Amino acid sequence: MAISINAVAEYNDKGCLIYCTKHTGAFVRGKTIDEAVAKFDREITQYTRWLSGDRHLKNEKADVRIIQEKKSSLRVEDADSDVIFAKERLPLSGEEYDRLKNTALKSAADSNTLYHSIPDKQYRITPPRKTFYGEVPCTADEIYTHTNNVTNYYAGEIGVRMDNLSDIAENRILAISLIESLPDFLSNPVHFGSYDEEWSLGKVLRRFIWHDRTHAKSMYRMAAKVWGDEKIENPFCFEI
Repeated sequence: MAISINAVAEYNDKGCLIYCTKHTGAFVRGKTIDEAVAKFDREITQYTRWLSGDRHLKNEKADVRIIQEKKSSLRVEDADSDVIFAKERLPLSGEEYDRLKNTALKSAADSNTLYHSIPDKQYRITPPRKTFYGEVPCTADEIYTHTNNVTNYYAGEIGVRMDNLSDIAENRILAISLIESLPDFLSNPVHFGSYDEEWSLGKVLRRFIWHDRTHAKSMYRMAAKVWGDEKIENPFCFEI
């Protein structure tokens, strides 16, 4: 029996990103919506294995329904994104907040596990390439630093001021503690941040998880190709 997936699509004439609204941080990319949707079975399987900790869960089938669309002027083909989900405009229950917080803490901790298992964190396997945000990180050190460095940017978009710590798990704990010091933070107000992008606490937590998984996947695949998948920790249950 297929899992029903409600999804949000952000697209232009060069590509699209499609996010799952329930499996927070799960997403697919493609040149077209149909091409992206076809990747959801694999994505949801990896995601549920990661979050459950059970690597032997059966392959999932996804029945995808697009419930929100945004035509974007951003370079979505390079994973540039600014969409805010309709549900990310609503107040958060304590239960939903705890779920999002714990997933965001887990993705940071698992990023650490993966990173520290890599023998040579400065090994470069791919030549330099530039996207909208600059040169693509190509070593484990570069990927890890880039992943962590967005923490104060994301948090700052909802009014949290912080200096990043170098350890991504410790930095995430700091960000969460500062978020929880905001008055009435569960009301989840929408803020207009940089470039008039709309942000809320729900969106920040989703972006933490999404960004962690995006770059952990590239780090894992790079490292597994060089040193073999049996030598590299794979807490996210990625497939090569």
